This record gives sequence, C-alpha cells and structure tokens, in this order.
Amino acid sequence: MKFAGKTPRSRFLSLSAGVAVAYVFIHLLPELNEYQEVVSQHLENSYLGYIENHIYIIAMSGLVLFYALERMVKVKLDKVQSDSHYALKSNQAGVFWLHISVFFIYNAVIGYLLINEDFKHPSSLLFYFLALSVHFVTNDWGLRRNYQQAYDRYGRILLSGAPLLGWFMGIFIEINHFGVSVLQAFIAGSVILNVMKEELPEEQKSSILSFLCGVVGYTCLLLLV
Repeated sequence: MKFAGKTPRSRFLSLSAGVAVAYVFIHLLPELNEYQEVVSQHLENSYLGYIENHIYIIAMSGLVLFYALERMVKVKLDKVQSDSHYALKSNQAGVFWLHISVFFIYNAVIGYLLINEDFKHPSSLLFYFLALSVHFVTNDWGLRRNYQQAYDRYGRILLSGAPLLGWFMGIFIEINHFGVSVLQAFIAGSVILNVMKEELPEEQKSSILSFLCGVVGYTCLLLLV
C-alpha cells in the first residue's frame, strides 16, 4: 500500500493507529484484570506473591522495552547520517537486525496468541485480527522509513512470516493461562508505545480527525457487539 507512506501522514495510518489504541484500552486493558487474578493465584506461594499488580508491571515492561529500543535506534541512525565512516555503516546494519529481531518476536507472539488465547466469541477473534492487522501496517511504515532498501529486501519478508510462524507454533505448543496472561500484558504495553511513537511526532503531520475516527468508530464497534 504505497499510498500509506506519504508525508503528510496518510489518513489510513492515523485511522489504523486509532483502531489499535481503541482495541488496547477497550478490550485488552480491561482483560488485564482477569489476567491479574490468574497471575496472583499462580504466584501466591512464591516471594513474588507479595507484589501487587504483576500484570501491569509486565505491560509497563513491554512499553519500556520498545521505548528503549526506539531511543537506541534513533541515536545510532543519527550518528550514521552525520558520519559516513565505514564502522558506523556497519553499526547501522547491526541496529537493523536487532530492530527486526525484536519485531519478529513481537509479531510471532501476536500470531501465537491468535491460537492460544481463549476468545469467548468468534467476534472477539475477528476484532483481534482486524486491530492487530492494521497495527502491523503502521509498524511496517515506521520500520521502512528508517531502513528503506534493507527493510524491503529482508525485513518485510521476515515480519510477514512471523505471525504465521507464531500461529504454527501455537498449533503444537500450548502454554497455560498464566503464560497467555503474561504475553497479552506484554503485548498491550508494546502496542501502546508502538502506536504513539508513530502517531505523535510532529514531522509526521498526522491526521487527528482520522485518528479520532479510528478511536471512536472501533470503540463503538467493541461496545455494541
């Protein structure tokens, strides 16, 4: 979808960001209360049982991890752009593979949860699919903006295959409700950060109207079904 990568930012990307935000706050975050009960029961006899709000700490960890990764990438890329030294160019390749590796795991976990989460209704599965699919598109353009040719050659193929790999692993490897709870909490925090980092920068010239349409429209959809 080449139209999505234009500046000023495509309305489609802002709409996608709004959908992802609505999904996290209306669907995922309320579910964290249920996950917290599961985690508390699992850890009640361990020294971690004295800590409260485990699941929100995990969600915060997902947000912090991706924030730290983005800051590191920005610093490295700024150095490469300001200096043509070979070592810096090589360093850029290392940053690219680190960035892609983290998002490969991120995408694979989302694909894995598609199989292993206990969706209460088929519509929940559909909403999960739609919200995370448009979120993948947003991440795609963010990564392509940084790496361009390298992303077109390697990154997009790896990240497209990651959800399929996660789904395939989910068929044969089943984890308990505690594991699913931890993964969902981590993804919730990660999605929030990844959406905001793409939507908020001033140079993106994002469409607030499209973003609000995504938030309000998807929120109404979730509440009505």
